[in-house]
Amino acid sequence: MAKSDLFVGAGKFTAGTLSGLFRQAAGEDRWQSITKGLPEPASIQALTVHPSRRDVIFAGTQDGVYRSVDGGASWQRTDFPRDLQVWSVTVHPRDERVVYAGTSPVGVLRSEDGGETWKRLPNAVQPERITMGFACRVMRIAVAPGPPDELYAGLEVAGAMRSLDGGEHWSDCSAELVALAERPNLKSKIQSDSEAEGMLDAHALAVSAAAPGSVFLAVRMGLFQSDDKGQSWRDMEVGRFSPLTYARDVRVSPHDPRTLYACLSPAARSQDGSLYRTTDLGKSWTRMDHGVKARATMMALALDPHDANHVHCVSRCGQAFSTRDGGKSWRESLLPDGVQDVYAMACA
Repeated sequence: MAKSDLFVGAGKFTAGTLSGLFRQAAGEDRWQSITKGLPEPASIQALTVHPSRRDVIFAGTQDGVYRSVDGGASWQRTDFPRDLQVWSVTVHPRDERVVYAGTSPVGVLRSEDGGETWKRLPNAVQPERITMGFACRVMRIAVAPGPPDELYAGLEVAGAMRSLDGGEHWSDCSAELVALAERPNLKSKIQSDSEAEGMLDAHALAVSAAAPGSVFLAVRMGLFQSDDKGQSWRDMEVGRFSPLTYARDVRVSPHDPRTLYACLSPAARSQDGSLYRTTDLGKSWTRMDHGVKARATMMALALDPHDANHVHCVSRCGQAFSTRDGGKSWRESLLPDGVQDVYAMACA
């Protein structure tokens, strides 16, 4: 069975910290800093591995989309606009020549040649409900498994939006999120004057072939699900199973569409974090990272496409945790000193 390398991307948002891209080769414990072809210093906000060409990897940076065609050994900047940070990259599951990138300020770009060139999609905008200390950004783009071309995007801090025509037109999916913020337990504001801030603070979303029309959304206030293509939302009440509910990442298993994984923590910057799994599309959740002691918010997870028992997650401060037996045991490996703002993780 093929073995996978592990990649972690760190941002440059705190003075004096270490940013960039780090690789742990299969079977090794050490982390190697990868710099060839990347901007210096590099702020890596997104990592996406091509689903069928594992040597092709996309990195979302402060300077657009970079691509590697040799498994991360070297990188080249694609023909991407210079005025946009990239926070998400998604390869179309049915047409791998089509790639989407989500940006800050808010925008979605599409490539139809595997990432060589990019076109801005002019209608990918959201109503401005919240003013934060940073520009709103598209944190995750998901493409529904079956036709037609349904796209969903999670935005920090603007909720969610969708396109039903491959990205040509977009509609707001956040009204119900704002309505849910009327509940006392779902109110939260940190930088704005709106208590809907927490419900609009989206970090990730996912779609599953086992639940057509459903969208799973990770926000500051927990995990939420839509069963009508983003028109309405309900609280998945992950707090019934976890004392930690701040949701940073959610992904569907490439081996079982009913299995999802989620990173849960107390807050954006904290001294704790956890990884939970559901095998019934979110009806129940169990903690799977037993024995792990995260010293910071759990930021991202990566699932090995070759082996369902290989699962990885990483905390904000650069603790990477890996299991090769489905969560029975875990191994911790530390990224280099100085890494403080991890945002992305990928298996290739």
